[in-house]
Amino acid sequence: MAEAELERDVRATMRAVAWSASGDVPRGDRPPGGGVGMVPKRGGFLSGMAPPSTLPKWITEADIDFYAGEFARTGFRGGLNWYRNIDRNWELLASYAGATVNVPALYVAGDRDLVLAFRGMDQLIANLTKFVPQLRKTLILPGCGHWTQQERAPEVNAAILEFLKGL
Repeated sequence: MAEAELERDVRATMRAVAWSASGDVPRGDRPPGGGVGMVPKRGGFLSGMAPPSTLPKWITEADIDFYAGEFARTGFRGGLNWYRNIDRNWELLASYAGATVNVPALYVAGDRDLVLAFRGMDQLIANLTKFVPQLRKTLILPGCGHWTQQERAPEVNAAILEFLKGL
């Protein structure tokens, strides 16, 4: 069970997940295919992840302690259940198929975010204004991974402030 794997050593899990999804991982150290959404047939979710010997500058041991404490307290079941229920979520949201986001928007992501490696994301990002007609800006941060607002706090804050000033 996924909870057992993730909760075996919550602190090690948090260190491994923070590091492995970050833009700081050397490109050659990522699993084949980027590890996007796949759990290996042999091993678990964490089997392709190794905690770093030292944390990147954007996250501290105190941050890891906080996250580990919260997940030790609450467990991982709530977050995991979102993915376990993903087919039902699609069914529940079917009435919104084709809907557009009709408010001013800003899209910020890291170019090394694993989500950008999902099949079709290149076409989705290129055509984002079809779904978000008031998209004011798309900002892809080079060398940044999944934890965009943490890895690149100054750039994200500046982009948000610039966006808000334009409203």
